[in-house]
Amino acid sequence: MKRILFVAILLLILVPIGYYFLSDQSKTKPLPIINPIDVQSEMVDPELLRIGKGHRVGNFSFQNQDGLTISQDQMKGKVSVVEYFFTSCKSICPVMNSQMQRVQRKFFNNDAVQIFSFTVDPITDTVAQMKRYATAHHAHAGQWHFLTGNKSALYQLARRSFFVLKPAEAQNLGDAGNDFIHTNNFVLIDKELRIRGYYDGTNPKEVSRLLLHIDQLLLEPK
Repeated sequence: MKRILFVAILLLILVPIGYYFLSDQSKTKPLPIINPIDVQSEMVDPELLRIGKGHRVGNFSFQNQDGLTISQDQMKGKVSVVEYFFTSCKSICPVMNSQMQRVQRKFFNNDAVQIFSFTVDPITDTVAQMKRYATAHHAHAGQWHFLTGNKSALYQLARRSFFVLKPAEAQNLGDAGNDFIHTNNFVLIDKELRIRGYYDGTNPKEVSRLLLHIDQLLLEPK
């Protein structure tokens, strides 16, 4: 009887401990490295569909809200969060950038974390307009970049580097480089310019998950 009681007490102690360690390990499971083959085909430039490893953000050069030229070099060695938006958007963009402010608040003055907000409407979103929008959203200079430039280059980057064109929007596409892109996705990029996750920027729970994953990537070696 004593032996049975001892075993029962031992199980009561060991089972919660085992559960704790298993759940703790799941929280720190390495994030996937996402390549074109892992993304829905409609969201990827056809030339990249068969790439199963080695994908990285391609070269780009745009102006930010301060008129500075920003390129992929600003991403190297840092953790980056990317979105596509436009300043005149009255639907999902205000929600997204309210959530993006959470990202900035948590990592304020942390040079290892950068935010890149690319416009899909560069005709309206001039440098001056981006500056007004950045100021209204309390964007920290040097950390949160609102980027504008050549429209076809902005759209090509979305299709060939970040894969943020929704399948529903792809049904009526002619030239994907010249069509309007509107997405609620935040894209997480690691220190080696690889995609590590997608998150619904309108969903606070998804953004909370993004914040945890940024912390996780900051601990990864370069």
